[in-house]
Amino acid sequence: MLRRARDTEMQHAESFLARNSARALLFLNHFRIRSAFARLPRQLSETPRLPINRMVARFCYLHARDCLDDAGQIVEKRVNSETDTLRPVDAFGRVLSVTGSQAQVRFPVGGADDLRATVGNFLGIRADAALVIGVITKIAVEPKSGAGLAREEFAVGALDMLGEIKGNDGGEPFFQRGVTEYPMIGDAVSVITQRELKLIFDMSGPGTIDIGTLQQDQSIHAYINVDDMVRKHFAVFGTTGVGKSSGVAVLVRQILDARPDLRVFLIDPHNEYGHCFDDRAQAMSPKNLKLPFWLFNFEEIVDVFFRGRPGVDEEVEILSEVIPIAKVMFQPTNGASTRRLVRNDPKSSGVTVDTPVPYRLEDLIRLIDERMGKLENRAMWAKYHRLITRIETARNDPRYGFMFDNANVGGDTMVETLATLFRLPPDGMPMTIMQLAGFPAEVVDSVVSVLLRMAFEFGLWSDGAFPLLCVCEEAHRYAPSDRTVGFGPTRKAVSRIAKEGRKYGVFLGLITQRPAELDATIISQCSTLFAMRMANDRDQAIVRSAVSDAAGSLIGFVPSLGTREVFAFGEGVALPTRLRFKQLDAAYIPHSQAVTRANMDSAKGVDVGFLVSVVERWRGATMSGQTRSRPGLGGDDEFGDLDMIAGSEFSKVAGAAPALAPAAPSPVASSIRKSATNPESFFFPVEDGKPRLRR
Repeated sequence: MLRRARDTEMQHAESFLARNSARALLFLNHFRIRSAFARLPRQLSETPRLPINRMVARFCYLHARDCLDDAGQIVEKRVNSETDTLRPVDAFGRVLSVTGSQAQVRFPVGGADDLRATVGNFLGIRADAALVIGVITKIAVEPKSGAGLAREEFAVGALDMLGEIKGNDGGEPFFQRGVTEYPMIGDAVSVITQRELKLIFDMSGPGTIDIGTLQQDQSIHAYINVDDMVRKHFAVFGTTGVGKSSGVAVLVRQILDARPDLRVFLIDPHNEYGHCFDDRAQAMSPKNLKLPFWLFNFEEIVDVFFRGRPGVDEEVEILSEVIPIAKVMFQPTNGASTRRLVRNDPKSSGVTVDTPVPYRLEDLIRLIDERMGKLENRAMWAKYHRLITRIETARNDPRYGFMFDNANVGGDTMVETLATLFRLPPDGMPMTIMQLAGFPAEVVDSVVSVLLRMAFEFGLWSDGAFPLLCVCEEAHRYAPSDRTVGFGPTRKAVSRIAKEGRKYGVFLGLITQRPAELDATIISQCSTLFAMRMANDRDQAIVRSAVSDAAGSLIGFVPSLGTREVFAFGEGVALPTRLRFKQLDAAYIPHSQAVTRANMDSAKGVDVGFLVSVVERWRGATMSGQTRSRPGLGGDDEFGDLDMIAGSEFSKVAGAAPALAPAAPSPVASSIRKSATNPESFFFPVEDGKPRLRR
């Protein structure tokens, strides 16, 4: 074939002496082409010269964008937005096979002109009308033995194809995800340069944020499309100590800079982020939070009254009947500050057990007491008295002051509560940090459920007028994958934001160190994932299943990532990318305030006065202003024997009444949920007004 082309060239060479004639290159002097290729590294020296050979034909039939210089050297017009110069082809490998998302490439190992290639490097494959971009995920040395192989040693690598660089109608290059021009066997493979990397990853503009640098080239900044990341939810995964909290601080700080109109609500279980955002965030804690108890729905208030335990059947039924009546009873008069009691039917007024309207605990207790007084059989008094005791115990607990202060005064403060929680108007502070470390552990799940539910419903009923980003640290605690643990309403609130929130301007950011323990359905709703170092196989498998790109094999790099290094996947990034988060100033690095205040110098003597002050603070946290003492109570399960207390108090009131028949114990009343209340053991009201047990 080449000999015949050479003979043709000797006869017609004079007709191809015109310079700069790109279209005439389809019928070039083959002798000059052959001489030019002789100076290039020989890639497939022992390939049989068959009549139809893509590897040879590829060299002979050039694109209109390629040409020869005056010296006869093949040059290629690179896809480059910064310059229009021509430079030699730097191919160092060839395509061996192609599948839907991956190509097998082959290149020599060793030699003076060897180009280094290893896993994680980006390569380009010159297809017909595009430069296909891929990343090496696997590489191995090809054995020397076998017929038809070259004498030198070769390496074979797996290249995951992620996108391509093409030219638009005006000739300007652009990058797009996905592959439309698949390479063919024998197409050239080359290492993409800094210019191609900038074309792919340099998305700087008003809609992007700069969060760090690329691992392959630290002179190139890593940009994220803030709207695609926030509006379609995102998640950050990583084990403890890899810089996960610092990465979240970088993301949120950049989001606040790029979108000052966006409200951010951060749930901070360990009080780490209070100092990370200057004066742009307000920190809420039990000391300054006012969250009225009547904003809790029925499931949440039951969880509060029963201290994180499943509700007792009879008592839950009583609550479901009297709470709507108490809400109807409390109605402020028109134009007056006083209130009047109205004995209306809840069904006729439209008020349900979950309607967020005020009511007073005094009215609730009075209704329960009245029902108890109407009972003919005094043996039925016990369940009513136990319920009253539970309510009064929660109301008198100083740790619950953030929700029960002014519980008997009343007043509709829902507007003020929403304005404080979600920064409306922001007044220069568009962010709220909800510090949960000071809340009673048994009601943390209920509090998170109320906050996230209110965030979603505010977006729902305001038609998304004020976009809100809810960032949830330790997300696996509130939406666990195991439905036998956790608090059902909290999982429901998180799931509702993940599935429907973006329709109403409520967005979600999840942070967890155990993605395997987080509900997989919620993870699947996050379009942008940041995977930091994780060693657990289950965690890696969950992340791999959530990655929609053809680069799922990149999860194999996750166990070897360094501190602050992260793999970014999804809609917010141009390509699945290994990058390094920015280094924060020391003043902005998240850390627990309690740990930083602790003195770790073991050589320092312990002052007894200091221990005395610790004990006083410890006791004062569970005591009100008045001195209270109940003998026989103590330990972690302070209210564990509440039925016994209620029975003993009731016996004093009953006097000479006949012996009380003990209430039938509930099969779940004595069990404590593992991390929160078991949602399957709750009673819920139905259409006929009677609660039923959800199975």
